[in-house]
Amino acid sequence: MTLRTLTALAAGKAVRAGLQAIGRGGTALPGLVALALDPEVIGHLSARLAHGVVLVSGTNGKTTTSRMFAEIARAAGWTPVHNRSGSNLERGIAAALLADADVAGRLRADVGIFEVDEASLARVVTRLEPRVVLVANLFRDQLDRYFEVDQLARRIADAFARLSPATLLVLNADDPLVARLGDRHRGRVVFFGVDDPLVGGRVAQSISDATHCPRCSSRLAYARVVLAHVGEWSCPSCGLARPARDVSVARIALGRDGTRLELAGGGEMKVPLDGLYNAYNAVAAIAVARCLGIDDATVSRALAAFRPAFGRLEVVEADGRRLRIVLVKNPAGSNAAIGALLERGGRLRVLAALNDRDADGRDVSWIWDADFEALVPSIEHAVVTGLRAADLALRLKYAGLPVSDMEVVDGWRAALRHAIDTTPADGETVVLATYTAMLALRGALAEMGYVGRFWED
Repeated sequence: MTLRTLTALAAGKAVRAGLQAIGRGGTALPGLVALALDPEVIGHLSARLAHGVVLVSGTNGKTTTSRMFAEIARAAGWTPVHNRSGSNLERGIAAALLADADVAGRLRADVGIFEVDEASLARVVTRLEPRVVLVANLFRDQLDRYFEVDQLARRIADAFARLSPATLLVLNADDPLVARLGDRHRGRVVFFGVDDPLVGGRVAQSISDATHCPRCSSRLAYARVVLAHVGEWSCPSCGLARPARDVSVARIALGRDGTRLELAGGGEMKVPLDGLYNAYNAVAAIAVARCLGIDDATVSRALAAFRPAFGRLEVVEADGRRLRIVLVKNPAGSNAAIGALLERGGRLRVLAALNDRDADGRDVSWIWDADFEALVPSIEHAVVTGLRAADLALRLKYAGLPVSDMEVVDGWRAALRHAIDTTPADGETVVLATYTAMLALRGALAEMGYVGRFWED
């Protein structure tokens, strides 16, 4: 360990101690300080992990999938270091590593499990020597901050072409953008997907971001569309098609209390999360586990006991009512969440919160591509809040929600208090919130005594 790295480690730890002394989480700033002093600090620290590093990336599902695999690793007897709070830039990875290390740089953990922002993935893989890189999906997200999605895919593919052959790529075969990321990788590529013929429709959705062949630019044909451009795809012009799946789900049974997966080749697993998108998260985690030699019995036990991360279908009890918190941040993710809510059936009470801070994306025009028209007929009442509450209320009005069935309430605590007080006893309100709005609402819930701070999760 170099003097420069030890200095960066000491400085980062000092910042973390100071932040925690004043009740802050220290999930990013300590890492930012350490990286400023030694840009290679994450590579130097992670090189000491006996089981190596697993990177989990993609537009939607990173936090849930990485948590799933972290629980699988623990069930296998491993000790992970994990940026579990969702701080998924380099600074978050550095902060997680220095929190786990002692002053000499020795780690308690033996495996690193890091979710990585998809726009940062190309840079992060050059800082580390990952054992496994998983990419779950690529969707349009924060166009004011990120590249166009096809340009982003090219940058990631270029970075993968420079990876060591020892790195194993785990890619979603059902996403045509993702499936080709490993074309120039010199090592092994493992594909996963959903093969249940009863899942999905046959018409490409209006929010699709990859309607044309990534090789010849002809329009793709779909035998089955699961979400946006994800599904059973092929190019009738050049013959490019969805790769064979090494790990796949043959049958999916969706229920209010969880999802049952029948795996191709045998085996069944239960995940206590609803929604088709969580089936994808689970099969991705299963694929990584199999690649690392973890047996299916261990995986099944870990998934059956899984609980969601804060804000990702987290359920909060409040005065005899339930708040089900759902993160929404782009059209594809929003439509997946809407689909999961509609699968549950019944009438819905909703607290919807829209922000436009940097972490959300300043451009909120994406709400017009989210399929609120499908959700509105099931909404009994909506409380709308956030920095861009007026925009969201207008969107819901144009989706068909009567003005008499919604209220705009300023202030996080005020909106929560109103939503809780107007929910019938033993009833539930679904909280649909963008990232910083979700953090603000959860902070208010912590102040009200209903939850702990997110970094304590």
